[in-house]
Amino acid sequence: MRKIILVGLGLLLGVSGAAFGQKKFSPKQIEALKSEVAQIVQDNHKQSQVMVDKIFSFAELGFQEIESSKYLTGVLEQNGFEIQTGISGIPTAWWATWSNGEGPVIALGSDVDNIPKASQYPGVAYHKPMVDGAPGHGEGHNAGIPLNITAALAVKQIMERENIGGTLILWPGIAEELVAAKAWYTRDGLFEGVDMCIFTHVANNLGVSWGQANGTGLISVEYSFSGDAAHSAGAPWRGKSAADAVELMNIGWNYKREHLHPLKRSHSIITDGGDQPNVVPSKASIWYYFRDVKYDGIMEMYEQANNIAKGAALMTETTMDYKVLGTAWPRHFNKTIAEAMFANIQKVGLPEWDEKDQTLAKAVQKEMGSEEKGLATELIDLGVPSEEIRSGGSDDIGDVSWVVPTVTLRFPSNIPGLPGHHWSNAIAMATPIAHKGVTQGAKVEAMTILDFLLQPELVDQAWEYFKNVQTKEETYKPMITADDAPPIYLNEGIMKQFRPSLEKFYYDETKYDSYLEQLGVTYPTVKKD
Repeated sequence: MRKIILVGLGLLLGVSGAAFGQKKFSPKQIEALKSEVAQIVQDNHKQSQVMVDKIFSFAELGFQEIESSKYLTGVLEQNGFEIQTGISGIPTAWWATWSNGEGPVIALGSDVDNIPKASQYPGVAYHKPMVDGAPGHGEGHNAGIPLNITAALAVKQIMERENIGGTLILWPGIAEELVAAKAWYTRDGLFEGVDMCIFTHVANNLGVSWGQANGTGLISVEYSFSGDAAHSAGAPWRGKSAADAVELMNIGWNYKREHLHPLKRSHSIITDGGDQPNVVPSKASIWYYFRDVKYDGIMEMYEQANNIAKGAALMTETTMDYKVLGTAWPRHFNKTIAEAMFANIQKVGLPEWDEKDQTLAKAVQKEMGSEEKGLATELIDLGVPSEEIRSGGSDDIGDVSWVVPTVTLRFPSNIPGLPGHHWSNAIAMATPIAHKGVTQGAKVEAMTILDFLLQPELVDQAWEYFKNVQTKEETYKPMITADDAPPIYLNEGIMKQFRPSLEKFYYDETKYDSYLEQLGVTYPTVKKD
């Protein structure tokens, strides 16, 4: 790692791209290599399909991505990557590195976890759980790392043959649905020495943006109250109810909610409400996400919630403590990388959807009460900063984007018009829709990687924007401290409950051409009118 860090530090100190000592390629040669790398990706479509289907079949929640991580690191290790596991104290997290000598250090990341209660047969255009109540890929996180691996292996082939210097790093967004890993990666300095990061995320079109992204950052906090138990009927006056404290905090925060700015978001679940009604609860907990479009706004909400929690403890004569379970900074993406990537998006274009793909999409849209317009057939424009910031979801890639020039490539492997975090979003994710979208996205990513490897001045320009625009007036401050540990215990009980049933559905690519074939699903399966 020492050599890689020194390369990145050179850029931070203002060393020009020429210092990489790269062989010079003409624009014509660069375009020829980019065309070739796109063809390599296309030729490896089968491998991409197998990886996508395999991760879909494991159906693992955040921090419990055991089989997914074992499989993905195995693929990378077989292809010459050095694997470091258990990074940042997270057993399922890993860092995969391959280097061909001095040159730009490019990190490729994507998420791998899934959604509770989203189990769903792929290719079936109505609700049909594979395991009732089990988790499933209702966010599409089974596709991003396979895309990155496909792109990286294609680029690696070109780098080796042409003796192109540089380093490729692949890493997983563990427990992204809990926004609970990337802040630990940045806190622990994993991106020191990395020159740029390309993140990938499933979408229903092929796109990229720069500047502050729409959506929010957040802090995830669990408040726990401790009181005294007593017989609820025999001696209730002797009890001090922790559940009362949770309810009072929730009431207090809901009154506060009336006075929140419209760009803020907040939601909660009660994680412990007591044991049984005839015992005054001595322990109870409530878990909040506090979201805002600005870091200062997030921290203001956090302080307000802490005060309300203290008040609830005072009112109930209980004690209170709290812990941070995850954080995400508002995202800010790099202009130079986004513009280079968008040029490649325009060259690659959307997948060629066939009649079966469109039939499935329209049937799912009908089932969900959405407009029956099918899959996207026209590219969207390059995303540019909005004059008016919009609220919405969060992603802890935001933390990474504030320590290294970063973009998110959104690739078309899902169906427009769906609610998100829902079983319907799993329907496409082990079908030709997902497979085609991953291949197109991998072409864009591979071509963009070559742009920056072969034109190191683009790396300098990316850092110029990062230093003189993005971070000119705002400095990244981690929301977690050196003492905050990642909550790796989350979802352990759920996966222990469902894993034995899910194992029966693991994809065996040695026996079946596709996961749909293994499941006996006719593509597409739609309701008959």
